[in-house]
Formats: sequence, C-alpha cells, structure tokens
Amino acid sequence: MSFKKLEFTNAAGQKLSARMDSPPEAKPSAYALFAHCFTCSKNIKAIGHISRALTRNGIAVMRFDFTGLGESEGDFADTNFSSNVGDLVTAAAFMATKYQAPKILIGHSLGGAAVLQAAANIPSSTAIISIAAPADPGHVTRALGETKDIIERRGEANVNLAGRTFKIKKQFLDDLESVPMQQTIRNLNRALLIFHSPVDDVVGIENAAKIFQIARHPKSFISLDKADHLLMNPKDSQYVGSLIATWAMRYIETP
Repeated sequence: MSFKKLEFTNAAGQKLSARMDSPPEAKPSAYALFAHCFTCSKNIKAIGHISRALTRNGIAVMRFDFTGLGESEGDFADTNFSSNVGDLVTAAAFMATKYQAPKILIGHSLGGAAVLQAAANIPSSTAIISIAAPADPGHVTRALGETKDIIERRGEANVNLAGRTFKIKKQFLDDLESVPMQQTIRNLNRALLIFHSPVDDVVGIENAAKIFQIARHPKSFISLDKADHLLMNPKDSQYVGSLIATWAMRYIETP
C-alpha cells in the first residue's frame, strides 16, 4: 500500500497526526476511518496489518492519533471519551474535504465504543466495525484499579498503563458515566460487525454479547478464537482485515 502523512485540526485548535493508507494503483472503492485503542496510537502493528488487508481489497484507511497521544498535540489529561468522539467526527469531516467521507468506521477496544458513539454524527458511514470493544466505555475504569478511588478523592492521579504513565483527571471518569451507550447501540441504524476473542482478558467476551443483543439488524459477530486483546499475532489482525473487506462490500456502494 502507499501512504501519506497528514495533519488536521481538532475542535480545540490542536494539530492531530494522521496517516492515509491507500491502494497502490486503483482508485479506492471506499474510505475507512480507524480509531485506535485506549492510550495506544495509530502506529500499533495490528492497525497496520488490518490497513494492509483493506488496501489490498481497494479500501483506503485513515488512522490518526487522538488528542494528547502519539504524534498529536494536546494534553492527554484534558481529554476524555467525548473528546475522542469529537476527534473522530472532525477526522471524518477532514476526509470529506480532502478525499471522500468515510463509509466504514473501525474501532479497536475503547476506539470501538467511540466509533459506535460517533456514527450518528458521521452521516456518510454505513458500516461499523468494533474489535474487542466494551459495551460500556466505563469499562475502562477497571484498568485503573485502586487508582480510581484516588482520582475520585484528589481529582487526579498518575496511572501506569502498559508501562507508561498517564495523568487522569476526575472529569475523565465523570464523562464516562454520562455516555448513554445502550441507547446509542440500539439506535445505530447501520450495519454492524463485532469481532471479539473468547479469551480476551482485558475486555471480556460478555461485552460482545451485550452489544450484539442490544443492536438491531443487520449485525454480525465473528469470534477471534485464541487472539489476545491487542491482536499481537499478525495472523489475527490480518484475518480481521480480510474479513472486514469482504463483509463491508455488501454495505458500501462502489463508484
């Protein structure tokens, strides 16, 4: 695939770093927008493998770093789930101006919850894919452990996540509690594909069951068998990418 580094501005005027992966020769049949996992970045290997599989099937993919993460500007401590959703909507608008509005929205882990929430404000989207996503974004607080109580009492705390330290403020927790996720999923009104591993020890398989139960048709579920939460095995992420490409073609109109 060919790629191009991009930048766009979020609602707060900060520059967000993005990358457009495109089919090497043919004009893309559709564009996809990818939301990475909590505290991750656009450059994790799993997203790269999924993007390659999609571009091989004629689908261009834009991935970007949420505010305060990766190569994007901003302070992570001042962000929350709602600001991530806002970044997605802004990214889609940027794509519509510079390329083509995204018909496919893909989200990994908390990014999966974010694309579910953002879809209503991205009218071009017709196919939504969640990968290892929580049914409720508040699930992410489990990763905070006992630090959650410290944040509630003191207003903020430093949290070690996957070997890196992040400052998380109480406003982040309050924002998670305010998200009407069940209503969002029920009113999605778009084709939905859910990927989840039955041995995911970060976001349990029961989350996929809940999303599937609440969502209306058309909806599909694919088990990732022995895959871990971050799809560290390239075979798992390549499998996800190839299946997304095949499934999505039913729900997008080729030019």
